[in-house]
Amino acid sequence: MSAASSPGGPGRSAAGARHVLDNPALASLTGPHAHFAERRGRVLRYPLDVSPWLALPDEPDARDWAELAGLAGPGAEVPLPGFRGEVPDGWEVTERIEGVQLVDDGLAAAPDAEAVRLGPADVPEMLDLVARTRPGPFLPRTLELGVYLGIRRGGALVAMAGERLHPPGWTEISAVCTDPAFRGQGLAGRLVLAVAHGIRQRGETPFLHTGAQNTGAVRLYESLGFRLRRRTAFLTARAPRRLPQAVVAAT
Repeated sequence: MSAASSPGGPGRSAAGARHVLDNPALASLTGPHAHFAERRGRVLRYPLDVSPWLALPDEPDARDWAELAGLAGPGAEVPLPGFRGEVPDGWEVTERIEGVQLVDDGLAAAPDAEAVRLGPADVPEMLDLVARTRPGPFLPRTLELGVYLGIRRGGALVAMAGERLHPPGWTEISAVCTDPAFRGQGLAGRLVLAVAHGIRQRGETPFLHTGAQNTGAVRLYESLGFRLRRRTAFLTARAPRRLPQAVVAAT
């Protein structure tokens, strides 16, 4: 039985308890990525040059939303990945993208002879590739979250994939992208399997997120051996332009 399966259904224990992948940013920032965590009350986030992901408690209350507003700043837009509830009065949802969370269900994970580990010196090229292919957020320090592998052709970086969220026992594969001139050669799939191999070697289970409308990517991941665990959403919301007085006093 895979780590993603249990008698209680996908990603749940037999008793129906919440799974770490139900709130993966919180599990990461209170677990293996705790050294990255910036905290205000019960709200945690990554440094803004590492990742836009932030973590609310499983059931945020009014104080948590006030703390988030204080952390973000008045009128700031904040990402709320995976949040399925209603934002409180004063907040405005500015973007909503339906997404899916996929988990390893028999990946043929294997190293790739052409894949090279990317490091700090490669970040400018990585940022350029992301800007041209738009796989999702990749920032100047995102590389610090885990292992990133790339494939070069003629000395130029043409494809990459790496690790992002790290709930206990799991690692997310992210930033999967290929230069448009080199698509159709299977580079993305090879890199996903190579990154997954490294994750498996640590005794952990790969998972990933992608947009539900990105049917080509979903088909690719399912063909590699991922399966749908749950549907999710990627929200962006604008904080109130006037913060509660108690938050202002604490700032």
